[in-house]
Amino acid sequence: MLRGPRRLLWASVRPAAALAAALLPSLVRCSILEPRDPVASVLSPYFGTKTRYEDVNPGLLSGPEAPWRDPELLEGACTPVQLVALIRHGTRYPTAKQIRKLRQLHGLLQARGPGDDGVGSAGSRDLGAALADWPLWYADWMDGQLVEKGRQDMRQLALRLASLFPSLFSPENYGRLQLITSSKHRCVDSGAAFLQGLWQHYHPGLPPPDVEDMECGPPKINDKLMRFFDHCEKFLAEVERNATALYHVEAFKTGPEMQNILQKVATTLKVPVNDLNADLIQVAFFTCSFDLAIKGIKSPWCDVFDIDDAKVLEYLNDLKQYWKRGYGYTINSRSSCTLFQDIFQHLDKAVEQKQRSQAVSSPVILQFGHAETLLPLLSLMGYFKDKEPLTAYNYKEQMHRKFRSGLIVPYASNLIFVLYHCKNAKTPEEEFRVQLLLNEKVLPLAHSQETVSLYEDLKNHYKDILQSCQTSEECELAKVNSTSDEL
Repeated sequence: MLRGPRRLLWASVRPAAALAAALLPSLVRCSILEPRDPVASVLSPYFGTKTRYEDVNPGLLSGPEAPWRDPELLEGACTPVQLVALIRHGTRYPTAKQIRKLRQLHGLLQARGPGDDGVGSAGSRDLGAALADWPLWYADWMDGQLVEKGRQDMRQLALRLASLFPSLFSPENYGRLQLITSSKHRCVDSGAAFLQGLWQHYHPGLPPPDVEDMECGPPKINDKLMRFFDHCEKFLAEVERNATALYHVEAFKTGPEMQNILQKVATTLKVPVNDLNADLIQVAFFTCSFDLAIKGIKSPWCDVFDIDDAKVLEYLNDLKQYWKRGYGYTINSRSSCTLFQDIFQHLDKAVEQKQRSQAVSSPVILQFGHAETLLPLLSLMGYFKDKEPLTAYNYKEQMHRKFRSGLIVPYASNLIFVLYHCKNAKTPEEEFRVQLLLNEKVLPLAHSQETVSLYEDLKNHYKDILQSCQTSEECELAKVNSTSDEL
């Protein structure tokens, strides 16, 4: 059973350090790879959206079920009354498209001539030969499905959040949990695994029942919220289906940084450079990440690249996320208005119920989606915006950029809104406050760098999005006037 709320001391709210310092820690250095994680690759900080959650929160390597309480979290006179969490699915298999590319690359290695299967300069067998013999265990059926490590990600996140916010995740509130999910199996399964983690918290040692038999019921599918991008015609026409929308991604693939890697890999693997392309190089890089995240092994694919290569390949991935999900086009973020407004509708209802001295009907709302769900929303809120856009031509200038997808939306990433009710408030406006957490760390407000906001102040800051951003209008395609001759 859960512990009762502990006695808390009032913590003064003080401005946080700069957002980049708070959220872009020493992860960029290979020193984050702790001894407890001997298989971790020095490339781990650069896997972008294929990054393991524990590489962003390395403290989890020693205690994945123990909550780490951010000292900036409110305590004392302020009690949490509602939590709204947007959670990316856990670790997954590669997609069928990625697996086909890997199979193509593996075939190139196996087709090398007999003279290419030699020994390296140190007398060891060359890397290309080792990779040709390395088991290719990925199969088309895997196609982005959640792996057991991903279920573990979710169960452990549930245990930590339940311990961090015991009054919200109390057994009495269990039946009032509200869960929604994307229709993708990896998200549905992530929601189910999260509930299994909560069961473990309430009933240690007892096997969980089927999710359908749990008191709160299974997560409900809602793609209009969790996959809003699929329902926005303007985004689909101007970005998703627009062959020129990712110009900078394609230009970087043929630029000097990627071409240098292409030539280097061709030499290392002893394959004709004309048989390689940027997509194959990228899938080789991601195979290192998949082997590490899924099986916990450091495969020979990791030996193909060094840290400088990894930084370039990370930038290639970030370019895609920037132009397709981030600040590249306004519609990327504006398409998420419905989700943003839905979050505040939950918060509004909780405030109204508390003001009427009623119990909050939904103390915990859990929403399971994708990196593509989180990134547009964070961009809409003004987070991780660099002074200059990311382009194919300013890689060196963007070495210290804020927009690094691996630090923002690794597997199991989460954006959490916590609503507090504060006693002894001098004014009604001071009664309700909000904090945001990204990946279980307090996220300073984008506009003020403060670690907490009065709820009304936060609503006022985002007034345009809450009142004027109508998805039906934002996502409507401009009508083209046309005339036709009648016969």
